[in-house]
Amino acid sequence: MDKKRVLIIDDEQIVLDSVDKILTSYDYDVSTTLTAGIGVRRATNEPFHIVLTDIRMPDMDGLTVLRDIKRVKPTLPVLIITGYATVDSAIQSMKLGAVNYIEKPFTPEELVRAVVAAMDSSSSVLQEEQTIIHVKEMLEILKKGAKDPKFARKVFEQGEDVLKKYNLTSAEKLGIITGDIDWIEDQVGTIEPGRKQWLIKGKQFSGK
Repeated sequence: MDKKRVLIIDDEQIVLDSVDKILTSYDYDVSTTLTAGIGVRRATNEPFHIVLTDIRMPDMDGLTVLRDIKRVKPTLPVLIITGYATVDSAIQSMKLGAVNYIEKPFTPEELVRAVVAAMDSSSSVLQEEQTIIHVKEMLEILKKGAKDPKFARKVFEQGEDVLKKYNLTSAEKLGIITGDIDWIEDQVGTIEPGRKQWLIKGKQFSGK
């Protein structure tokens, strides 16, 4: 049987070395990268069975990694690695398409169980379409965010919990929460400057 290929994305070498050692000992074929951008390129261009990614990294946050991978490979399971301080963000990522999260520190057995379960559950889940289909709702949110700073702040601080009342796919929610203006404009057309600005400023609220 061919080995399962695992990609690990984390900006801490000690985490990469630890996860690599554990999964290699369980006969996984492991690749690692310290850079989120490189990780996304590898995940979308190479054959992997699962991606493990940290939720907070200097060059790209975990939600953006999740978003960019799912756009290209919606069926590829993404497992979030998190610490105590970022558990809330990891839970948000699950609501937006991540298969699960694992909190540091973890034992080898906990890690392997999480990886196996993630791959098993992902294979049985019906994946959402990754293109936008709810144009009216998207435009409504963009308009409200431009007019209501409190709402805009809540979108980036609370993520899916704020957007769940709208009829949106996970891809659409990720597009808003991560401020992906280029993708949104590809789907709904040019966004008015005032409606862009709150998306551009969003990262200062989220702290990612």
